[in-house]
Amino acid sequence: MSAAASPVFRRVWPAWLALLLAALAGASWWWSAGRPVALPDAPSTRIACVSYAPFRQAGETPLDPNAFISPERIDADLRALSQRFDCVRTYSQGQGLSAVPAIAERYGMKVLLGIWLSGDAKANAQQVALGIATANKYPQVLRGVIVGNEVLLRGELTSAQLAGYLQQVRAAVRVPVTYADVWEFWLRHPELADAVDYLTIHILPYWEDQPVPPERAVQHVATVYAKVQQAFPGRRVMIGETGWPSAGRPRQAASASVVNEARYLREFLRYAATVHMPYNVIEAFDQPWKRAQEGTAGGYWGIFDAQARPKFAMRGPVTEEPHWWAGWLAGVAGAALFALFGGWRRRWHGWRGWLALMLAGAAGGCALAWQGRQMLYACRNGWEWAVSLAAGALALLTALRLAHWIAARLAGEATPPAPPRWLRAGWLFALAYYGLLLAVDGRYRDFPLGLFWLPCLGYALLGWLGDRHAAAMPLLEERFLAPWLPLLAAVVLLQEAGLTAVAWLWLGLNLLLAVPVLLDWCRARRL
Repeated sequence: MSAAASPVFRRVWPAWLALLLAALAGASWWWSAGRPVALPDAPSTRIACVSYAPFRQAGETPLDPNAFISPERIDADLRALSQRFDCVRTYSQGQGLSAVPAIAERYGMKVLLGIWLSGDAKANAQQVALGIATANKYPQVLRGVIVGNEVLLRGELTSAQLAGYLQQVRAAVRVPVTYADVWEFWLRHPELADAVDYLTIHILPYWEDQPVPPERAVQHVATVYAKVQQAFPGRRVMIGETGWPSAGRPRQAASASVVNEARYLREFLRYAATVHMPYNVIEAFDQPWKRAQEGTAGGYWGIFDAQARPKFAMRGPVTEEPHWWAGWLAGVAGAALFALFGGWRRRWHGWRGWLALMLAGAAGGCALAWQGRQMLYACRNGWEWAVSLAAGALALLTALRLAHWIAARLAGEATPPAPPRWLRAGWLFALAYYGLLLAVDGRYRDFPLGLFWLPCLGYALLGWLGDRHAAAMPLLEERFLAPWLPLLAAVVLLQEAGLTAVAWLWLGLNLLLAVPVLLDWCRARRL
């Protein structure tokens, strides 16, 4: 029998191929993220109007009644925004925001003045009083007053209650009055049209119940805009919010990324210029506080980041990750670390053990760098950072133990003790728990692929290379958890309509960890 046809070779070459592909996949992802993507240019670098909220520093949130933004900060923001925008939209009064019209006038900008409404009648009365006073003090600056934002969507007021606030403000000010909500809620409550001077609708293709991919997003906006115009003939309709997030989980075929945000905004501006409609894009600056309500994506709708740096230009190619080389450095560091760990107190005969360790380390380093990048976007506080770092460290330690065993097996040398069985049970539990969260409450949850990639691939290779004639019965906990992993992942895939590549990868990770347990269970029962 030739060496190529031997049972040992048939077992070993798929493992080598898996390690090689894992390392190449990690390096390829980082390389592709750093390539400039050609996009159509925007018709102009200026934008008609943009949502403005100054709550972008650590710990700041408009939900804090004691929050206050100084006029000096607002002045600095509007001075910078006036270079790119003709108008800003605010969402509430108080907390320092009543200073916006006076400062905007200083820089030649107009304002869409927001009055925040909720289910709190006392707070609403204060907001309405402040809004009326500000609107009457600066009528020459205002394009309109927006009384309430998505209060029907949140279910905090009835349409009759909202109409009462609209009529109160409309009778007290000399500028146009409107209400802003997701476009479907205007179609559900057409009676509100009589209470406003014009309609303000929100069209956010990423957040639609049936998410729209970026390449069809502007056509979706055009279709919805025409539909609302048809439902309210003769009435002026403004798009009060539209945009795209630069980070966060994908929703079916709608992927959040810098490139897609740039693509959508440029294409939308080209469309808006052809129909001459009033519009406002969301938003000026990233708002970290929104991540608590809308997941990672909620904090990344800004044209500028939280440090007021532009994310992309309005013309020319756009790069998703300018620091893509950091992923390659992490891969090199991972290869060195795995080789160092594998060579500690051990002599390898030949090159195969070293190569296996370095391939595993390169794949692990790239994966952990990807997870670290996701953590930079997603972690909101010290607790989340601590949990995420601890999970990443555990994944690294697990991968080091598994890689040591796999390398010895591929090198044909004596294998060290495999990691304890309870450790695999722990990863099964962690994957099942997070899979359950994704299945029942996954709208705002990210896919932690980089975290689970290391143990899932490692245990799959351990199962593939292990002695199939001496399979031990998996722990009871493993036998209970393993069947749930692919089922929960399949539910997530169905929720994503099979359109999300990340959901397919998530299913793959679950299978990598679950299948070896199920096979060991079957073999042990036959022995």
